[in-house]
Amino acid sequence: MLKILPKTKHQLAVCEANYLRLKKILESFSKDCYLIETVNPNQSSNPIEFKVIDRSMHTLIIEAKQIDGSKNLDSFVMRIQVCLDVKLAEVISFQGERPIPYFIKKIETQSKDEKIQQNRFLTEWLESIFLTGINPRIKF
Repeated sequence: MLKILPKTKHQLAVCEANYLRLKKILESFSKDCYLIETVNPNQSSNPIEFKVIDRSMHTLIIEAKQIDGSKNLDSFVMRIQVCLDVKLAEVISFQGERPIPYFIKKIETQSKDEKIQQNRFLTEWLESIFLTGINPRIKF
């Protein structure tokens, strides 16, 4: 019996959960652009834009941007590939930098678990959107 699960099994579980979170926020991917605003505990808000930049029968490429006007948080941009047929969502680019595939040797600027870290960040970011809430005054 395996004592440690393979990384790919965990990665697939994270990508599947991210798909479900995105599907809930983006209303089953029915539109090409979504603008939401989070409600923060200090009564401030953060605008978040999800934009479908490529759509095919089985996949979507979504660009997600969060811009913080107060400069308390860093603004960021990430691109997410959503596979509709297998119900997975995976980060393909964060701040314009792509993670190194598993089969290529690690270079100095990225860690070997960069892909896992980026997908984990997506998980935590989507969860924070659910926890803080979405401003109901903003029309999708």
